Amino acid sequence: MLRDFSLISYGSAAAVFAVLSVFVATRYLRRDIDRGLFLAAFVTTLWAGTLVAQDIWGHPGFLIRYLLELLRDTAWILLLFAMLRTAFRQGRLAGQMKKALGVATFVLIVTLISLGAIEFVFSVDIVNGKTMLLGQIALSLLGLSLVEQIWRNSPAFGRSSLKYLCIGIATLFAFDFFMYADALLFGKVSEAFWNARGFVNAALMPLFAINVINTRKQPVDFQLSRSAVFHAGTLILAAGYLLLLAVGGYYVRAFGGQWGEALQVLLITVSIAFLVTLLMSRRVRARLMVFISQNFFDYKYDYREEWLKMTRELANLSDDPPLPERVIRILAGLVESNSGAIWLKDDQAGYAMKASANLATPRYTVIDDDSDLVRFFQEQEWIIDLQEYQEDPIRYDLMELPDIIRNTPDAWLVIPLYLGNELYGIALVGKPYAHVELNWENFDLIKVVARQTCNLLAQTDAQNRLSRAMQFEALNRASAFMVHDLKTLIAQLSLLVKNAPKHRDNPAFIDDMIATTDHAVRKMSNLVDHIRKPHTTPDQATDTSLDLTGLLEELIEHNSRRSPAPRLMGSPAPIMVRADKEQLRNVLGHLIQNAQDATPPDGEITINLKPARGNVVMFIQDTGCGMTEEFISTQLFKPFASTKGLTGMGIGAYQAREYIRELGGSIDVTSEPGVGSCFSVRLPVAASTQQNAKYLPATTNPTPKQGVN
Repeated sequence: MLRDFSLISYGSAAAVFAVLSVFVATRYLRRDIDRGLFLAAFVTTLWAGTLVAQDIWGHPGFLIRYLLELLRDTAWILLLFAMLRTAFRQGRLAGQMKKALGVATFVLIVTLISLGAIEFVFSVDIVNGKTMLLGQIALSLLGLSLVEQIWRNSPAFGRSSLKYLCIGIATLFAFDFFMYADALLFGKVSEAFWNARGFVNAALMPLFAINVINTRKQPVDFQLSRSAVFHAGTLILAAGYLLLLAVGGYYVRAFGGQWGEALQVLLITVSIAFLVTLLMSRRVRARLMVFISQNFFDYKYDYREEWLKMTRELANLSDDPPLPERVIRILAGLVESNSGAIWLKDDQAGYAMKASANLATPRYTVIDDDSDLVRFFQEQEWIIDLQEYQEDPIRYDLMELPDIIRNTPDAWLVIPLYLGNELYGIALVGKPYAHVELNWENFDLIKVVARQTCNLLAQTDAQNRLSRAMQFEALNRASAFMVHDLKTLIAQLSLLVKNAPKHRDNPAFIDDMIATTDHAVRKMSNLVDHIRKPHTTPDQATDTSLDLTGLLEELIEHNSRRSPAPRLMGSPAPIMVRADKEQLRNVLGHLIQNAQDATPPDGEITINLKPARGNVVMFIQDTGCGMTEEFISTQLFKPFASTKGLTGMGIGAYQAREYIRELGGSIDVTSEPGVGSCFSVRLPVAASTQQNAKYLPATTNPTPKQGVN
């Protein structure tokens, strides 16, 4: 009876798969998947027919039937790889995953077939029955894993055409897995499983036929996801664990004596409980998912594209939209969101809101520096998922969120912004357009982008602070220059007032007073114009061509009332330079006055003019107290450093050097304490003077009369 049932069972399988082979071969061999199905159906027909022949005539032998069993499993696995071929071509499987699937399948099948062939040809018993069963179980698990990956990663339009094929193949391998696992556990193949196997195969044939008809004009496109590999890997690990458990239980029962059965039950119970605990552990599952994602798959993001996108956003130097708002959009775009807000550290030991986008925030927009959130971020760089926080606050140490974040609708992620190791800001991202599953890759990319954008925010803030400081510096410097000039004017007018009672009847004094007053009026008018137009450029200030020789003669005449009186050496020809007359007069007048202040009344001050290749060099020499090299290098041109005590501002030399540099010239100083000093002022001459100066010989620096360095 059992013999007849087995014969009918496998006979039915051979008949229906022979029909399927003919059906596929005559009409639908246009794709790899069709050719794979034909091969699987044909080999299955041979396999079932061999079992029928063995039932009737007792031939062929076991090894031939075992090799056909392996070939049958191999044919169905090749069909699964044909379904995955499109994914391989499009590069959707990571390189390591391709190698792992291909190598595992190749090694397993070749090993089993080789061992069976060697035993058949040479009649050498290499492996025992348990090893063969383990090989069959491994093939079944491999087939189930491939089916699961195909189903989970097929696009929506492809699942309807693949579901019958996936169900049929999965049923074949699942049935084989349970049958061989049962045989491994009990030491023999169950007759119930074996006799029903043919009918099971025959009953699945319509699923394959329907699939061929439905998919002959539909493309097949697949990809493997991390979730699919995770579930497949979990299934394989669990199956391997259960197999080891079965083997262990068998040996515990065999060698445990009278306690064998009890120890077997204890081992199985504890092991299954341990397996369930591992499978339900979020930490273990998360680490397994991270391991799979890092080692078997391409990255979730196109990092080149993401980096270029961020660079384009941040390279925009305009303030439309402001930089903080652009940072919000960059961070939100990483997780398919379009809303958020950002807080940056202010001067009041807190974090003030700088911008928000598409997010309604409460009025109170400051996060205190001593809040739980700030302390949490100062201890660890952790992105807070507010949905996860609401479900499990203990995960975040029962942290109390600020009202501004807790009361913001649609708030989702709270991201720390670090400048180095210090918390510089906090970003809030709103809920995305659609549900987004976050993993380690999302968080890593968000952290990297947050640090980069934070550096740019800090740099922009530093530039703004520097700009304000420079504005105040410019204002202070202009004020200092004005005060210096006003001090000079006050000194001149004070001298007139002081001498007026004595010389009021002297016409020459009256003329000098009128000239001095006129000069003071013009000087103050220039100061007022400078206040009104503080941003006059040097080019705008040097449009006037003036005679440097004539200007020096005027200054010498003006300063001849003090002792020692300066002297212009020789009779230099007119030399034209381009400069603002009043500013150049102030600069040169300051140098002459300083020489008079440093020289005793019986000393000597001389001025020389020498043309030199497109420039004119003016030497102002005195026989005064002189200066040390240290003073010249560290104090002479330093603003607000004066040797005149409270009567000097200490900016005259600095102002002179800065203006000469604006004209394209330079000032050099040589001096020796107790001997004297020499200021060398080089100025570029005007074009007309250059034509005449090129025929003049170049001169060198004259040496002061008393050995000034």
